[in-house]
Amino acid sequence: MGVQRIESVAYGVDDLETCVRFFDDLGLALAERDDTHAVFETPVGQTLQLRAPDDPSLPPAVEPGNTLREVVWAVDTEQELAGMLDRLRADREVTRDARGVWHARDLTGYGVGLVVAPPSAYEPPAPRAANTMGRVSRWNQGLSSVGRVRPLRMCHVALNIPKAGRREAVAFYVERLGFIPTDVVEPMGVFMRVEGDADQHNFLLCHRPDRASVNHVSFEVPGFDHVIEGGNYMISQGWQEARKLGRHTVGSNVFRFVHAPCGGRVELAADMDRVDDSYGTRVHETAPPHHIWTLRSSRTEGEKP
Repeated sequence: MGVQRIESVAYGVDDLETCVRFFDDLGLALAERDDTHAVFETPVGQTLQLRAPDDPSLPPAVEPGNTLREVVWAVDTEQELAGMLDRLRADREVTRDARGVWHARDLTGYGVGLVVAPPSAYEPPAPRAANTMGRVSRWNQGLSSVGRVRPLRMCHVALNIPKAGRREAVAFYVERLGFIPTDVVEPMGVFMRVEGDADQHNFLLCHRPDRASVNHVSFEVPGFDHVIEGGNYMISQGWQEARKLGRHTVGSNVFRFVHAPCGGRVELAADMDRVDDSYGTRVHETAPPHHIWTLRSSRTEGEKP
């Protein structure tokens, strides 16, 4: 099956305290902390690492300032891992750290890690019961706030790359790591999924900005209400919204984006399309709209309801 999921992401940051507060507000669990670094965990066992910009464990940055340095991918077997390492070693340095994680760099310069990791035993909560005419699943029971939103997992990473060499940048992941292109948007970028997951995409290489930079890391939450309430909570804590609530055209997930002090943005996402091999690779000669819908309002700021 090959790559199963995102296992870890690592950022280089110059203000650890602010970044720790951000991910605590986002609802991740703090697993480790000292004066130089912090590690957060998702319920499925993924980790998000915050480290000083000059931390020797981090690969060099592809852009100035705080940014994502590396994505580590979980592989299901040692045999699959060995094949990937052989393909990487053909033209680049590959090293192994004390934790057994293998490290290289892609064609743009982003860190790429690989590690064998077992599937998670975490059981997500049941979705909220919904009612519609002819299909009632909630009787004699009203809904209340979902409370503090806790992301289930990191579901995808989006990275910006230069337009020059974009096809080679995609081929690196397809040919060496077995990623599967799902939607190729010629003017914008390529959405890919990993072999062991059914999400419409786990990875996006976006060449539309024509530069190397972190775009966003996406966190799946249980449902629509969690996207709304999670975004509202982040705004209430003083963080800046990057895009209004909406639903994507490609992938169909409900989304809300917040600017992240570690670089780029984070996305709260729910209800993404699941696909199998019959989905194939869909090529879009023109870019679809960014969204099916986004939140609009005719009310002015400060107007009473």
